[in-house]
Amino acid sequence: MYYFKPVISLLICIVTVFAATAQEKFTISGYVKDSTSNETIIGATISVKGRSKGISSNQYGFYSITLDKGSYTLSVSHVGFVAKEIELDLKSNTQLNFDLAPRISIAQEVIIYSKKRDLNVKSAQMGKFELSMNQIKSIPALAGEVDPIKVLQLLPGVRNAGEGNSGLYVRGGGPDQNLILLDDAVVYNPGHLFGFFSVFNSDALKNVSLIKGGMPANYGGRISSVVDIAMKEGNNKKFQVEGGIGTISSRVSIQGPVVKEKASFIVSARRTYVDILAKPFIKKESAFYGSGYYFYDLNTKFNYKFSEKDRLYASGYFGRDVFTFNNKERSFGARIPWGNSTGTVRWNHVFNSKLFANTSLVWNDYQFAFGGTQSDFEINLNSAIRDVSAKIDFDYYPISGHQLKYGINYTYHKFNPQTASGKSGDITFEPQTVNNKFAHEMAAYIMDDWEVNDALKINYGIRYTSFQQVGPYKLFVKDPDGNKLDSTVFGRNDKIKTYGGFEPRVTFRYALDDETSLKGAVTRNLQFIHLVSNSGTTLPTDIWVPSTYRVKPQIGWQYAAGFFKNFKDNMWETSVEVYYKTMQNQIEYKEGYTPGIGDPEESFVFGKGWSYGAEFYVNKARGKFTGWIGYTLSWTWRRFPQLNDGDKYPGRYDRRHDLSVVTNYQQNKKWKYSAVFVFGTGNAFTLPERFFLVDGVLTQQYSRINQYRLPAYHRLDFSATLTPQPKKVRKLRTEWVFSVYNAYSRQNPYFIYYDQKGNPLQGTLEVEARQVSLFPIIPSVTLNFKL
Repeated sequence: MYYFKPVISLLICIVTVFAATAQEKFTISGYVKDSTSNETIIGATISVKGRSKGISSNQYGFYSITLDKGSYTLSVSHVGFVAKEIELDLKSNTQLNFDLAPRISIAQEVIIYSKKRDLNVKSAQMGKFELSMNQIKSIPALAGEVDPIKVLQLLPGVRNAGEGNSGLYVRGGGPDQNLILLDDAVVYNPGHLFGFFSVFNSDALKNVSLIKGGMPANYGGRISSVVDIAMKEGNNKKFQVEGGIGTISSRVSIQGPVVKEKASFIVSARRTYVDILAKPFIKKESAFYGSGYYFYDLNTKFNYKFSEKDRLYASGYFGRDVFTFNNKERSFGARIPWGNSTGTVRWNHVFNSKLFANTSLVWNDYQFAFGGTQSDFEINLNSAIRDVSAKIDFDYYPISGHQLKYGINYTYHKFNPQTASGKSGDITFEPQTVNNKFAHEMAAYIMDDWEVNDALKINYGIRYTSFQQVGPYKLFVKDPDGNKLDSTVFGRNDKIKTYGGFEPRVTFRYALDDETSLKGAVTRNLQFIHLVSNSGTTLPTDIWVPSTYRVKPQIGWQYAAGFFKNFKDNMWETSVEVYYKTMQNQIEYKEGYTPGIGDPEESFVFGKGWSYGAEFYVNKARGKFTGWIGYTLSWTWRRFPQLNDGDKYPGRYDRRHDLSVVTNYQQNKKWKYSAVFVFGTGNAFTLPERFFLVDGVLTQQYSRINQYRLPAYHRLDFSATLTPQPKKVRKLRTEWVFSVYNAYSRQNPYFIYYDQKGNPLQGTLEVEARQVSLFPIIPSVTLNFKL
């Protein structure tokens, strides 16, 4: 706690000073909600007509704004909702809740007020995108599976790992460098079906936001980006049932009041059924009988409103993938289950009209297991990570133009990077030591969103983090050949190694006029955990390892600048952003690594990375025809002294050109259409360049790391949504979604392998490179319903 004293002292001083300056003013505070369900609305803009200064509702829909005594016109708006204005004679502190009507259910008596969509220009935040679920659901999907992560991949500066993969690679960073949160709980592996779909069921989600530049001080633990996903709270006015029947899966969500307008719940479930449909067609005599794959997930949430000042939320997620494979001819069988579990309990408390607090207790668990058998041989591989966290965050609104946020959090980590065991006949082999590692992670932060004047707005803050590896643990001293010479034993909670440091963050906006602004950001981030991969894509077999006596934390510095310009009353949004990012203490496996039963730390090598580029974005925000074009020109490099002769090489996430075109067209109330086109430079990869015989065995000599490129990736998807309009209003509403993935059946490369024919001893050997492609043209039909 010694390191936190300067931050906490500074926090108390700032809060005290602001409190003393605001005694002659009055404060308006409350919540912004959806009028149809009472769901709170995140990021709604509350502004005073005739003034530039305003405020946004926080992660829980709460807002507070302080003004001089007098009469005002308040305007409240959010994308997807009808803007609203209200006249107010401010004579005392006032509690005022706003109910906004969704645009899709506008009643005749609702008065629509115009409100400019200028948040991208006015906000000091850089590289932030807010996506509504309506936007996400309108994008064509692979096999009809709506996927928020795949929509994020269409934004500039964000790329995927290749065909169908749901991993995120932001500004040259790896998949582990993204902080992915679901109701404050960290999601370590966001992929189903080996990464082809994400674990997020869109029916259960309320809001998805991405921050890829200028990460504010309230987020930490990653060096590239934040994906913050909020679950729905449940309709507390009426019961609703909605879902969909798709090509490979079905889903259903049930929500409604427990106590009307006081407590509500939501339960949302999804499961694939390819295994069930395929089972009747696989005969028992088949060598592959018993093979199959399925995934399922379950989201739940309950909330209770004790009063206008106190609300309790409890939410959870549980998901599993199960892959089984049998080959009777070779007496081989495998079972591979993996998945995430999370649980969050949150308490919102309003101390007064200026001070809001959220306290969270979070539990999350990620597990991967592999069990394989062949004849009398059996092997088992396990990897896991489990966290228990507690945090408290405060939102303080001292005076108009300032919004302070500060808090502390603590996490206890338990890592099992890799445990292998096996059996052959009567002989059992197990690791001599269990590789479990334990750590405490703590952080404290303070930040201020300060609107200095009409032109200048600054978001500045500082974060201090500390990470401490603790026992039980046995540290071995080894000779150059790997033989154990000595060991040090650490007992439970004994300190082994401590890392920590300050993370300053600052972003600013300078407005040139009402529709034009310049922005800049400088951020420093520390990351104490690493995802180590032995492949080019994110797979469940990749292992999470903490910072330890041997492994240092990742350190990232990012510098960014941007020009933002809107046109035609903010109908068109445009931006150009440039960035430069450095990444220290990166990890790779050493050359010639093969998995074993030892501590994987002994096979790591360490280096650095850096990336830079420019991002271009054009978005049409209103009208029947909407959509965006995003283009990124970028370079990503790595250098490891023990790899590639110490020379720099392109990172596996390097992609020179990345283009996304997204279009939506609303023809009428029945029909709407959407199309997506993507183009990207092929992935960098390493190829064998020479083949030769050594003692009769064909041996390969590989190129320098990532010296070659796969062919360019491009694809066109489109969809049409039919919403029948019955002559009379019915309780059951349906829509049909017809989509085509990879419309012109482009054979995009997934990987390349070498096929061998002939006999090398007879001089007839032929080695031929072959490309593996996954997805041809895939049509799908999904029936969505809502009751």
